[in-house]
Amino acid sequence: MRVALAAVLFIEPEILLLDEPTNYLDLEGTLWLESYLKSYPHTVLIVSHDRDLLNSVPGAILHLERGKLTLYAGGYDDFEEARREKQRLELKLKKKQDDEKRRIQAFIDRFKAKASKAKQAQSRVKALARMQPIAAQVEDRVVPFFLPNPEKMLASPLIRMEDVAVGYDASTPILKRLDLRIDQDDRIALLGQNGNGKSTFAKLLAGRLSPISGNLFGANRVTVGYFAQHQLDDLNPLATPYDYMLQLMPEATEAQRRSKLGQFGFGADKADTKCANLSGGEKARLLLALTAFHAPHLLILDEPTNHLDIDSREALIHALAEYEGAVILISHDRHLVEATADRLWIVKGGTVSVYDGDMDSYRAELLSERGAGTGRRGRDGDTGDGRADRSAQRRASAQKRQQLAPLKKAVQEAEKRVEVLTAELAKCDAALGDPALYGDAQRAQKITLDRGVIAKRLSEAEEAWLKAAAAFEDAELSLDNA
Repeated sequence: MRVALAAVLFIEPEILLLDEPTNYLDLEGTLWLESYLKSYPHTVLIVSHDRDLLNSVPGAILHLERGKLTLYAGGYDDFEEARREKQRLELKLKKKQDDEKRRIQAFIDRFKAKASKAKQAQSRVKALARMQPIAAQVEDRVVPFFLPNPEKMLASPLIRMEDVAVGYDASTPILKRLDLRIDQDDRIALLGQNGNGKSTFAKLLAGRLSPISGNLFGANRVTVGYFAQHQLDDLNPLATPYDYMLQLMPEATEAQRRSKLGQFGFGADKADTKCANLSGGEKARLLLALTAFHAPHLLILDEPTNHLDIDSREALIHALAEYEGAVILISHDRHLVEATADRLWIVKGGTVSVYDGDMDSYRAELLSERGAGTGRRGRDGDTGDGRADRSAQRRASAQKRQQLAPLKKAVQEAEKRVEVLTAELAKCDAALGDPALYGDAQRAQKITLDRGVIAKRLSEAEEAWLKAAAAFEDAELSLDNA
């Protein structure tokens, strides 16, 4: 991908067409490309599902939906807001038009047989025929991702390393001096350029590589799910999602297998489709389903979004937020990293270490290093003093996160409690909405009482959530003003 981009960018065409240019790039390459395209002197047309790229580079979004193109000014977030407003307006107009149609049709039905009103009825028939229908909105429903939670949570740390070295040849390890721990609720994103050893580190955690030296504790008791983009090519093109579920559930009934496939987003129309005929996004969804099937304690995702559209990426973010195991994420999708990870590790210089900054500081460092590497100053004329300032900012940022961590965790726990109780309340409402329930008066009464208890708990949980969120925001504001 780097070679292909370099060949196109070198000739600096008057119209630059880029179709998913960030796929297979690392985060560093993506950030550089984003910075380069911002100042490109000619026309650029990008087809992409990279939300940050679409927010940063374009001045307009051309949206293709059901064979129609609509132009929106601004970046992706501006497009989403304008589109939602347009949908609200169209729904309002459609309701108004439907009411008018019903009124006209009622007049026609009432008076078409009366000679005195025939002319008026006929004119209303013509008016009804001339009325241009406002299309009903049909939402493209994105099937949610399903990541089953571990059946038995393990005590932290899940995995601990002491001076571990790993590689493919004992004489030349790729990574050394690994002194790290992974806890059961960690969300860790790995930073670092391609070729620095991120995939090697992932294979160590997944048990596909053994340490050359040092001590690795806990790995034998941890169930690991490992998703890597190259595994898409390993799917049997003649097999179907149902064939894979048959291998995983040999003792189950066909109904149970199909029910499980439905959970993972493969309905009757896709369960029996050969992998060769699945889209890239559907293959990624299948591979993720196979990865998470055994409810792992640790989920390792290496570029999981390359073939997913923006809505599916958001669905994956929601699934990861609900997943209770640990996550190691390797991705060039900055939006996914920022929405999912709460810790950053950097793979650089033959080792893996904790990164104290955030994604903005990491981006600034990368662009500054690129400038320094060509004998130029950074983008903003940074000197050594600038780098020292950024180092101080990273330390301050890390200290701030450490102080806010307990409050943030309290917010997350309170939010999770609200989500659980909301789901329980919805189950009660669904049961009470079933007429068949009332054939069993005792059960109906029990569910009604249960609903009352759950509703009260939900109210208390929501109040606790609001208090926790307010405490977190107040602390964050206080630290910002300090």
